[in-house]
Amino acid sequence: MEMQSGGKMMGFLVILLVLFIEMAAPTTASRNSFSTQILEVQNQLKLLNKPAVKSIKSPDGDIIDCIKLSHQPAFDHPMLKNHKIQMTSNFHPEGVFGENKVASKMKPGSSRNVTQMWHLNGRCPEGTIPIRRTRKDDLLRASSIKAFGKKRHKTIPQPKSADPDLITQSGHQHAIAYVDGDKYYGAKATINVWEPKIQQPNEFSLSQIWILGGSFGEDLNSIEAGWQVSPDLYGDNHTRLFTYWTSDAYQATGCYNLLCSGFIQINNEIAMGASIYPVSSYHDSQYDISLLVWKDPKEGNWWLQFGNSYVLGYWPAFLFSYLSDSASMIEWGGEVVNSESDGQHTSTQMGSGHFPKEGFGKSSYFKNIQIVDGSNNLRVPKDIATFTEQSNCYDVQTGKGGNWGSYFYYGGPGRNANCP
Repeated sequence: MEMQSGGKMMGFLVILLVLFIEMAAPTTASRNSFSTQILEVQNQLKLLNKPAVKSIKSPDGDIIDCIKLSHQPAFDHPMLKNHKIQMTSNFHPEGVFGENKVASKMKPGSSRNVTQMWHLNGRCPEGTIPIRRTRKDDLLRASSIKAFGKKRHKTIPQPKSADPDLITQSGHQHAIAYVDGDKYYGAKATINVWEPKIQQPNEFSLSQIWILGGSFGEDLNSIEAGWQVSPDLYGDNHTRLFTYWTSDAYQATGCYNLLCSGFIQINNEIAMGASIYPVSSYHDSQYDISLLVWKDPKEGNWWLQFGNSYVLGYWPAFLFSYLSDSASMIEWGGEVVNSESDGQHTSTQMGSGHFPKEGFGKSSYFKNIQIVDGSNNLRVPKDIATFTEQSNCYDVQTGKGGNWGSYFYYGGPGRNANCP
């Protein structure tokens, strides 16, 4: 009897072992799915990472590849196969080069110039452009290969929406200044640079300029530039220079930086998506970047300038429908993702993480905000309005005067006693 009982027990254990092996072993379908994903990742890396003339290891862990100007991702676009690169814009907005550079000494109301961290270890030669190398882990963090480097649909701040729920349903929140009701041919601002704390890896915090055309439906055109902290996109919490574009409200077109064909870079010194260095500290040294986007009246291309010296490149006119003529709205300000992962408002910071009322050295700012008018002149915009979904979480406060021109402080800590 004991042997029979032991035999049954042994048989039972064998069955359990077989079941365990079957459960643990990947099925043919899952193996094929995994193989397909690996192949997709390898193909996308090959598409994004062009052969480099030189590679530079940045102190922050990035690898910056110096790519021949004519080999950049933009020229994967079928409509750019025979494109002749414009090395200069035919027209430049009046009043840019005559302005003084940012002061280098720290005093009330002043700030310092910034550069990029990879510059500490080298530069790219003439005839090349610097591109931050995309790694396997970058792609695997994305929800899909197709979604990599793209914003989600309906993330744009809509100040005049009749239904506030439409604005917040995407989980994105904003604190912005804006102008509309005219034709705009560009915008400029000097933006205070910080390193806001991010609560969840799938959240981000950014500060940027939006150049908008069309309606807030399915056909919105947008050109964007600024700085962002996005662990999901970059794999860390560094503050990075970024650009974005879309011609269909973030559905199928456009991407961040050079992660798809579109933006044509001509500058060999500034890398899209690379870390900005140094950043501002609370009640200490303040650093900012100046960004200018303008439309070339002759060719119709939209150009981007960083600081007073670096013309980075352009978005070809054919990428857009509404913006092929002009922009109908300009927005400046901050945006965060509020995922409410624990049922409460996120503690992801916007700007410095402090409210506008704290002022210089504590709260983040945009200063010298300007638009480019139909005569290709930079001028102070009229009738600047502000918008924020929840001012107890993130707020905005405008001002005017002195060498700051039109300016505003913005941002906040997110979750707090008044923003549960």
